[in-house]
Amino acid sequence: MKRLFSMHLVLIVSVLAILPSAAPAAESASQKCYLLSYFLGNGEDGLRLAASDDGLHFTMATDRFLLKPEVGGKLMRDPSIVQAPDGTFQMVWTTSWNDRVIGYAHSKDLIHWSKQRTIPVMMHEPKARNCWAPEVFYDAATKRYVIVWSTTIPGRFPKTAETSESKYNHRMYYTTTRDFKEFAPTKLFYDPGYSVIDGFIAKEADRYLLFYKDERRYPEAKKVILLATADRAEGPYTVPAEPIVPHAWVEGPSAIKLADKWTVYFDCYTEQKYGAAVSKDLKSWTEITEQLKVPPGTRHGTVFEVDRKILDGLKGL
Repeated sequence: MKRLFSMHLVLIVSVLAILPSAAPAAESASQKCYLLSYFLGNGEDGLRLAASDDGLHFTMATDRFLLKPEVGGKLMRDPSIVQAPDGTFQMVWTTSWNDRVIGYAHSKDLIHWSKQRTIPVMMHEPKARNCWAPEVFYDAATKRYVIVWSTTIPGRFPKTAETSESKYNHRMYYTTTRDFKEFAPTKLFYDPGYSVIDGFIAKEADRYLLFYKDERRYPEAKKVILLATADRAEGPYTVPAEPIVPHAWVEGPSAIKLADKWTVYFDCYTEQKYGAAVSKDLKSWTEITEQLKVPPGTRHGTVFEVDRKILDGLKGL
């Protein structure tokens, strides 16, 4: 009997040895987390980051700003960060309310940053009033970065003049680059027939997604987030009819796919809080603002996934 038991034990151990282990998958999942880049106030102090394990509950990754604005109008608003294939984090931001440039810097760990510089995206337009909310997207299909932002150029698009505050009449423009040294000439990116700001590009299967804000104020306030689609990162994009959620007076959309759902985050700026909505099919959306937690004062940023070692480095500051 003892000999038979020993033989069974050896057989069981042998079978377990060849079975695939679940540990690597669990370990791999634990190595990922989410960061939210954001700014406080008017963007005077610099880049802030919050961290989350589930994409819903964010706490400060570190209790200080990580990069003080030094270029353009010396603000760091709307920080947009994307991680390149080589691991480098590329960031662009709004440097002023009325600059014709955007800010740029890069980092390997989100702690030590390159020297800041400006990208003169609208310097060829002497009447351009601003360059707001630049967003950077890496397009794997073309191996290029697409940078989009919004600008008002007085006299352009006269049919929709006077539809936004302070005579703004925004359209989205863009440039592309492979190395952040040479840039393609600036072109019109998106004109749905009305004033738009805060474009954010993402990719789902074989189509590209453009989340943006309808910036019209008159004759009736819109101020909602919509979703347009295209077959190419550079468009042309569709013109949607309905906002993704009825929540108005929101801006700064950022989107990421968590498990089988897309989550879109937005700045409820008149209520001084952050909001979110989820969807499985990118058609039907459910607002989950009450489930979202972010640091007090969080303003317009970007949510992105990182290895946990990046977060560990930030917590060690």
